[in-house]
Amino acid sequence: MIQKYFPFDKNYLLEKAQLSLEEELIIHLIEHCKSYYLRVNNPLGIMDDTSLKIMEHQTAYTDRLSEFYRHLCGVYRFKFGDNQLELLFDGTDHIIKYRNDWRTAFISWLDDLCEVPQFIRAVLELTVFYPEDRKADLAANRMKAYIEQYFGIRFYRYRGIVEMKIA
Repeated sequence: MIQKYFPFDKNYLLEKAQLSLEEELIIHLIEHCKSYYLRVNNPLGIMDDTSLKIMEHQTAYTDRLSEFYRHLCGVYRFKFGDNQLELLFDGTDHIIKYRNDWRTAFISWLDDLCEVPQFIRAVLELTVFYPEDRKADLAANRMKAYIEQYFGIRFYRYRGIVEMKIA
């Protein structure tokens, strides 16, 4: 990775903290979506094929949700990032503080994102019901589109993240 600014830029430290939590938070995302789906769509606990498949799925780190995770990381740095380090008077390391702040924000965003059935369906499609054909790419694109809609931003390949202007 090529760093363009000085090494103690807040955004570099924040990105490092976010990437260190990637596997843990993606697994949390999958487990949360599975339990949310079962709680909302099967409150009586009736064991049908779908519920059994979801319950038997062993969650492991998956690279299919890595792009989604990195998009959320970028949105967090865009919304809450600047290049000024805070003064921490309690003696904690900046990386630890940024890890805790990011974990809290990710979990709260996850609660909001799970309210949308299409989001839950896309996560389950990418993990539990991952198809052998190429339809899973559509699920990843739906998740990206929902992030853009939810946060009012657009992802551009060369310009980065841009705030959408609503007339």
